[in-house]
Amino acid sequence: MQDGVMMQFFHWYTEGDGKFWKQLTQQARTLAGKGITALWLPPAFKASEGCHSVGYDIYDLFDLGEFNQKSSLKTKYGTKNEYIEAIAALRSAGVQVYADIVINHLAGADEKELVKAIKVNPENRTEIISEPYDIEAYTKFTYPGREKKYSNFEWNHTCFSGTDYDDLKKESAIFSIINDAGSDWEEMVDDEKGNYDYLMYADIEFRNPVVREHLKEWGKWYYNTVNFDGVRLDAVKHISPGFYNEWLDYMRNETGKNFFAVGEYWAPGNLASLQKYIEATDKRMSLFDSSLHNNFHTASCEGKNYNLSTIFDNTLLNTMPELAVTVVDNHDTQPLQALEAPVSPWFKPLAYSLILLRPAGYPCIFYPDMYGAKYTDKGRDGNDYTIELPIVTELEKLLWLRRYKALGLQRDYFDHANCIGWTREGEHPDAGCAIIMSNGEKGFKRMEIGKVHAGKAFIDSLEHVEGIVTIDQEGKGDFYCEAGAVSVWIAA
Repeated sequence: MQDGVMMQFFHWYTEGDGKFWKQLTQQARTLAGKGITALWLPPAFKASEGCHSVGYDIYDLFDLGEFNQKSSLKTKYGTKNEYIEAIAALRSAGVQVYADIVINHLAGADEKELVKAIKVNPENRTEIISEPYDIEAYTKFTYPGREKKYSNFEWNHTCFSGTDYDDLKKESAIFSIINDAGSDWEEMVDDEKGNYDYLMYADIEFRNPVVREHLKEWGKWYYNTVNFDGVRLDAVKHISPGFYNEWLDYMRNETGKNFFAVGEYWAPGNLASLQKYIEATDKRMSLFDSSLHNNFHTASCEGKNYNLSTIFDNTLLNTMPELAVTVVDNHDTQPLQALEAPVSPWFKPLAYSLILLRPAGYPCIFYPDMYGAKYTDKGRDGNDYTIELPIVTELEKLLWLRRYKALGLQRDYFDHANCIGWTREGEHPDAGCAIIMSNGEKGFKRMEIGKVHAGKAFIDSLEHVEGIVTIDQEGKGDFYCEAGAVSVWIAA
């Protein structure tokens, strides 16, 4: 992962049409050539909405697009064989593959069950608002379309801690299912909503030892079937850290590989929760730096009123850089999604410079920022909106700069609220660069890049500022940037 770059190779509105895996196979070497070293792929399992689903409404973890279930054989992205071929093509091109692991919940049950449950306050799940009573819950998963191939395990109400619908009364609510673990929720890291164990659909009960063993057996099957290099763990905020300690230890022991794992614990501006989860999992996984993303979003909205010199304050990148996966946006923060908090287009080149041209952290770039995206969906007001996400034109050059120029000793100049910069001296005479950015007016800084570059003429590789900067005998130069932009100066 050192100097590597991950890419989230999808977004919420990715056009699948069952051809996605085939298209990915064709792009494997192109992606490697751009400097992408690992791809985070979308959930590959059959979902409750079949071939129309992004994949987070998981139905059958053993169906990778092989069985006629939920009105389709393919997933949105294609068939099982096409998925395996895409992974093989990526790995052959030198690109690692991170599988999206979604095991917080299941959706689209095959049968209902009469179960005893209690209703809780949605805003405080520790507050019980009913006596125990019988509900009809969609909690029985028998997978008739798979006919017990790969596993004969069937899920029932003992495997779930909660659900959100009572078919007996046709009522939507949050119900805590009374099972062998009791009527309470699993212990979580923080107390958001009282207890945020329950997120959606039929919530998996990780206190059930049969469930834990089944998920370990499934994980081993999945690895042996597709041969991934790492995992992105969905919704870990809602899963007891004890389960992932057990699961990751088992998987790494069984595979003989200490494969990479990154968890999605989305807590914007709440660094303490990220740190607590890392402590609870004893550093078994990295986390996406939602605190840094929150800073990027805020900075992009506030413009020159944001103090750029504080951009890394209260972030995982600043406190545990070795476990920080840095993002500018993702499928949840993009416009019209549940955690909508997009970074404004003008700030994205600055944000990507901050995560790509510095050694700390493991950067993850977002599909629309390289390829663009256009889609229509309903907003929170119920109206339709058409969204167009433009390509970040500087992104491919920034990836090139990361590989060939942003190397060696770093010197920081975070000494102004609206104009910051840093230099990388380089590990050989042809490397090295000076980065300067402004969220206000045009700016300049006198920065040291090293005596090895004395006498050299530097130009702005992003072509925002014309002219040259000549490095003096002390290894210093006056570097410039345009208003609300970033410049990266390299030897001409």
